Amino acid sequence: MSNQRYSLDFHNLDRPKAQLLYVTCATSDRDWHSMEHAHSFSELFFVTKGSGFFQIGSKKIPVQKNDLIFINPNTPHTELGNREKPWEYVALGIEGVQFGYAQKGTPYDYSLFPLPPGQQEIRRYLDTLLKEVQSQPLNYTAVCQNLLELILLFIARSTRQELLTAPQQKTTRECKLVEQYINEHYAEDITLEFLSSLVHINKYYLVHAFKSYKGISPINYLIGRRVEEARYLLESTNYPVTKIGEITGFSSQSYFSQTFKKFAGISPNEYRKKMARHVPDGKKATASYS
Repeated sequence: MSNQRYSLDFHNLDRPKAQLLYVTCATSDRDWHSMEHAHSFSELFFVTKGSGFFQIGSKKIPVQKNDLIFINPNTPHTELGNREKPWEYVALGIEGVQFGYAQKGTPYDYSLFPLPPGQQEIRRYLDTLLKEVQSQPLNYTAVCQNLLELILLFIARSTRQELLTAPQQKTTRECKLVEQYINEHYAEDITLEFLSSLVHINKYYLVHAFKSYKGISPINYLIGRRVEEARYLLESTNYPVTKIGEITGFSSQSYFSQTFKKFAGISPNEYRKKMARHVPDGKKATASYS
């Protein structure tokens, strides 16, 4: 009997400093409307069906099935639908890395890599990552993160490109815009999808960035803003509770009562009675709704 033993040296292990932010499956067809945008993280697109185009700066880049395209941070781009043949792709939002020239320290704007028949590892890793994020079994986030690192390493090996650390860049400006919009329009019907389109940031990354900025998600901030205004109206006006729920943006009275109690610990009616007991005589609210 014979055997061969291989030793591994982990002292110089250099793992990609990448963080997977989101996974998106999309179809870009004749009804597709996308505006040129840029963001502070990288995106990796894998075309799974059909053909289309990416507009990157002044360049119109044709893509087709089995193409990989890696777009570095702060690169203006958009996807263009194909009227003749709809195309589908998987997109990964990736923070912390970019492709470029290691010796010069210069990143590319983008890198296009047609996946050859012999490079099925990358396709298998992408398929597995997609299944993991869709079914979300135990420890799926750790599995997805490790699959991302494998995908990036295989791309770097296959294309002989350098995987560089991307400088950390904050999206404070975009988060401030979202905060300002919520403060001014909290009574309107606002969705996460709308907020993400407002600042041209993927909705999953917007949640990630806004949590870093404010400590809570955009939607929870919106709900908190509505409750804050409802408190003020309960204290300072004689508006009916039902009307206060309506004018602060809650879709129903039951949802208003449930949400208010979750934040304040008591119902809107109980809150009004409690605050009325603490208002000095002669200083009670006089505003009313007619």
